[in-house]
Amino acid sequence: MLSLDEAIKITMSGVAPLGCEQISVEAALHRVLASNITAERDQPPWDNAQMDGYAVLSGDIKTASPNAPVGLRVVGRVMAGDAATVPITTRQAVRIMTGAPIPLGADSVVKVEDTDGGDDIVQIRRASPPGAYVRQRGEDVQSGSVVLHSGEHLTPARIGMLAATGHASVSVYRRPRVAILATGNELVEPGLPIGNHQIRNSNSYTLAAQVCECGGVPVRLGIAVDTHQDLREKIARGLSSDMLLIAGGVSAGEADLVLTVWKELGVELKFWKVAMRPGHPLAFGTFNGRPLFGLPGNPVSSMVTFEQVVRPLLFALSGFTGRSRPLVEAIVSAPIYKPRGFCHFVRAAVSFVNGAYHATVTGNQGSGILSSMVLANGLIVLPEACEHVNAGDRVQVQLLTTLP
Repeated sequence: MLSLDEAIKITMSGVAPLGCEQISVEAALHRVLASNITAERDQPPWDNAQMDGYAVLSGDIKTASPNAPVGLRVVGRVMAGDAATVPITTRQAVRIMTGAPIPLGADSVVKVEDTDGGDDIVQIRRASPPGAYVRQRGEDVQSGSVVLHSGEHLTPARIGMLAATGHASVSVYRRPRVAILATGNELVEPGLPIGNHQIRNSNSYTLAAQVCECGGVPVRLGIAVDTHQDLREKIARGLSSDMLLIAGGVSAGEADLVLTVWKELGVELKFWKVAMRPGHPLAFGTFNGRPLFGLPGNPVSSMVTFEQVVRPLLFALSGFTGRSRPLVEAIVSAPIYKPRGFCHFVRAAVSFVNGAYHATVTGNQGSGILSSMVLANGLIVLPEACEHVNAGDRVQVQLLTTLP
């Protein structure tokens, strides 16, 4: 049977980011840069004041102290946004505000708190060495330098850098459109009347949320009942998206028609069934280079297979790199048993106590027990060769959220 590592290798083979688009900086948060960003000029573009105070020649005030202040003649005032038109010479000062350019001749700024705040004559009560409270030209970025690189994730700080370097728009990789289809006669949408033998369609909403978390754009196709015609029609609609996710219909039952329809529509099946639990009946194919996944219908199986196989592919299509879930070593609180030959992902509540991670299984591990996934912030990873772990053993855990 195909191992999970082999399955991931197949799905990721030859994957490249989708095309680029130009968008406004305001809309670029959490997108991925598609080109390098260079600075249009030095930042800051001139030496400027770090504090409100007085621009001075440091040599004039090297003896200043609270008991023996030095008086300087105030010859001007400069605000942020003004040009520093008044130069200073010895025994002179210019009143200056934070961000204002340093006047020609000055080499230091004295904080207003270290003066008497005088308008004509200012008494300086503390020495200020050369460069004190002066932001140097180009100390942040220099003209023509690359400030952001292609492939970087646009965080709030990087958005600020785009604006600071004069970029009103930016080239980013396109977000993948992911069609999502749930299958099964038993499914009913939330909010609609439900029969005694029916269940709610949760997979479509869970998968849509997972797609959004990875930067994709979910396109829900609704529910396909277990008929050849309805399934074929809705799958055909989904083939125009960048990726298609189908929840259910990929096992070996009489109503599991997904793979039959794939074949009819010209989908190239790459693999079916992977040595993992939950998520064993996972199918993957391509249509005109676009990936299709047949995910198990049980809600936990659907979520776990998305995490392990779909998520890395979706990030790669979006241009992200290095976005795998963090793996940590944790101490397991109770024994766990599993059959040999399958990689198991065990839902767990993970905490960090006294310098170590600890993992506690979140109850019933059935693939339909969504509540155990709600309680989990990590998945204990038990490899194929493992048959059991004892309480107190150290195990690998895939973190699903960032721990406080």
